[in-house]
Amino acid sequence: MTTSSTNTATSTGPVSIASSSSAGAAGGSVINVSSLVSQLVAATQDPQQALINNQTQAETTQISALGTLKSALSTFQSSLSTLDTPSAFDSQTASTTNSTAVTATATSDAPVGTYSVSVTALAQAQQILSNAFTGDGSAAIGTGSLQLSLGSTSFTLNINSSNDSLNGIAAAINSANGNPGITATVVQGTDGAHLLLSSTQTGAANTITVSETDSGGALSALTYPDPNPNPNPDGSDSDLHYTVETAAQDASYSIAGVAATSSSNTITSAISGVTLTLSGLTTANTPAAVTVSTDASTIETNVSAFVTAYNTLVGSFQSLGGYDSATSTAGPMMGNALLSSIENQVQNTLYSVVDTGSATYNTLASVGITTNSDGTLSLNSTTLSNALSTNFSAVSQLFSGSGGVATNLNSLITENLSSTGAIAANSQSLTTEENALTAQTTQLNAQMAALSASLTQQYSALNALLSSLQTTSSYLTQAFASLPQVQGTSNA
Repeated sequence: MTTSSTNTATSTGPVSIASSSSAGAAGGSVINVSSLVSQLVAATQDPQQALINNQTQAETTQISALGTLKSALSTFQSSLSTLDTPSAFDSQTASTTNSTAVTATATSDAPVGTYSVSVTALAQAQQILSNAFTGDGSAAIGTGSLQLSLGSTSFTLNINSSNDSLNGIAAAINSANGNPGITATVVQGTDGAHLLLSSTQTGAANTITVSETDSGGALSALTYPDPNPNPNPDGSDSDLHYTVETAAQDASYSIAGVAATSSSNTITSAISGVTLTLSGLTTANTPAAVTVSTDASTIETNVSAFVTAYNTLVGSFQSLGGYDSATSTAGPMMGNALLSSIENQVQNTLYSVVDTGSATYNTLASVGITTNSDGTLSLNSTTLSNALSTNFSAVSQLFSGSGGVATNLNSLITENLSSTGAIAANSQSLTTEENALTAQTTQLNAQMAALSASLTQQYSALNALLSSLQTTSSYLTQAFASLPQVQGTSNA
């Protein structure tokens, strides 16, 4: 007596059960429990896990798209900083008709106008050259102490055997603490070595003095001016120790006929908000004309940058919410209410009419910014330039006034990007949903582990029963085979 093989099928395919005769003979199991349970669990888990994975991928894509949207809005907002406040339009420039004599720069509060500037003298820093000392500057001169002054600031040097040469004294001056701006150089000539003292500060008040403060006179040849003058008949000093190479001098100039002097060639207080830099002398009766005007070119550059930045934003909107017919690909936020809302808010602000005080210049179109068929903007530079020259104030109000385009756009984007804004709320909602899907995966794994344990227990018990039945079947088969054959009686 034999039994036939049995196949049990699941949704994932046939499950093989061993032959009872062969299994019984071997005393093995009838069912491959591990394989059967694995297939049954997979058949239950895989469809549910696939659904969770698809939902998770969709949430991740939306979160990433929101990040892209935030970045695009933030980048566009940065272009508004040069247009969204009235101070952004307080840009002044200064020009001059004689740049070899005077140049100028202007701050935003400089008054617009043209100023006549005459320069009759430039500020100079003093430079004095000592009489010649024998040798190359390394010979000892003497010891003692020297006090050097520049204007009202002084410092003292102690000259000893380590630095009592002209070279040593020059080095000591240059490295002295408290030196207000005297530099020393040893100049070698055919007549010997000279000490050249130069001031780093211009102006008539910044003169150099050198005096010997010890009780001796070893360093008297380095003093200036001569403390004990010996006048010649013409009034000159026959014992003068230095020659003035460049005199300390103030700059002399006039603005609109008003004369003034300055210790520096850089003048910041003559005209409010204007810095004048004197570099040469003007000719008699031909002053330089310094003109302060509104810097329209900077405004034009800023407006152009705004248009470019907006067109980049439009590209981001289309990439996120549009449909590419060439590739049959939809943007990750196509049909998304948040994206549509923000896009509409931005466009409504762009196309608004602003109270600028001018009936002519009160929209972006009126200053040369128009919309193309694809939603991007174009700028007519000539129209903008004309608007700025005709009514600068109206253009400023159009962008930076309390209801200006740039002002409102900045407020709109700030609100959307804030921690309590619509983007943050959507992001938080998506993150919550993503976390819930992760929890579903964890729960499903736990359920499948319990199902696997339960099925393993059930099929192991069934396997043991079938194995026992096979063993009994094999025994009975052998027992029947060993019974004596019953012989029938034949009739003669």
